[in-house]
Amino acid sequence: VTENRSDLEDLHLYATPREQRFRRFASLEFEGQLYMTPSDFIQAVTSDEPKRKQEIYKAKIARENELNQILMETPPVWKGSSKLFRNLNEKGVISYTEYLFLLCILTKPHAGFRIAFNMFDTDGNEMVDKKEFLVLQEIFRKKNEKREKRGDEEKRAMLRLQLYGYHTPTNSVLKTEGEDLAPRSYWDTLRRSTSQALFSDLAERADDISSSLSDTTLLVHFFGKKGKAELNFEDFYRFMDNLQTEVLEIEFLSYSNGMNTISEEDFAHILLRYTNVENTSSYLENMRCSIPEEKGITFEEFRSFFQFLNNLEDFTIAMQMYNFASRSIGQDEFKRAVYVATGVKLSPHLVNTVFKIFDVDRDDQLSYKEFIGIMKDRLNRGFR
Repeated sequence: VTENRSDLEDLHLYATPREQRFRRFASLEFEGQLYMTPSDFIQAVTSDEPKRKQEIYKAKIARENELNQILMETPPVWKGSSKLFRNLNEKGVISYTEYLFLLCILTKPHAGFRIAFNMFDTDGNEMVDKKEFLVLQEIFRKKNEKREKRGDEEKRAMLRLQLYGYHTPTNSVLKTEGEDLAPRSYWDTLRRSTSQALFSDLAERADDISSSLSDTTLLVHFFGKKGKAELNFEDFYRFMDNLQTEVLEIEFLSYSNGMNTISEEDFAHILLRYTNVENTSSYLENMRCSIPEEKGITFEEFRSFFQFLNNLEDFTIAMQMYNFASRSIGQDEFKRAVYVATGVKLSPHLVNTVFKIFDVDRDDQLSYKEFIGIMKDRLNRGFR
């Protein structure tokens, strides 16, 4: 580390890739903790770099009255829509743990929304209150502490303050030599941990967290300005569905230029973003040759494909049951497997476009292993 590098830039070395991305896009700081605005979050999941021109890692420091004024703009959950984040724009604050939660939502099938709600509803009363929701703060914090990199304790403490808003002891939770910690997604961590929340100190810690942390846009949106409201499943489902739709609309509109369709080539560009494909030009050139006449992809087709991607795990199991794991498949087989596994019907044109993108040898067959690997990267936006 060079001596002229600032402390904030030094913290980059102790951060995970997700933490690095949050720090790069977060534009607000309050009492040492970093926050994203709704606009920051949208940029973080749809753009490679933040649009703001300020110096990297230099967030605007907000005062308490400014933060309260921002939160006054938050609508109640029953007024939510698929334009919530766009309407709020800069008038909102999202913490790091909420950023992780929102990322989880973007990659989950609709069938998983009920499971998500039940994980938060630890007392089983069909409602989620603020205390139950705050348990996720502890779950994600504990997961991250196990992944912390060894090194300067002062720098790690600064990073924890930026991400969680308070200092935490680490000696008891850091990975020890020889300890095998199986890597798990945040969704899997949430699923495993919330079911045990009532039988651990997590629920008790939620009271301490609630008193020490500032309110955020999500907390006010879900539980009201006084934090006394409760969230039912219908509102929770609508919020998750609206968020998925909003992000897809933003990505689609960024290419459609006001038209009702995007080109097949633009669809390929969107699919190949955040993947491990190093040379995308070969895929694009292959598609241009295979689809000489542009028909376009509608938003409904676009959305149906990403609904399918959110069911990719079930699709993978179905394909393995069909015994296609070691060989290529045709369009009819692919379309049937998608419907059987996910209930999503993909249009013939959409399936044909997907095949033309990934069918590099042009035999009208799709390599199962290659397609699944690339799409898992795309599903998780580069953080698989």
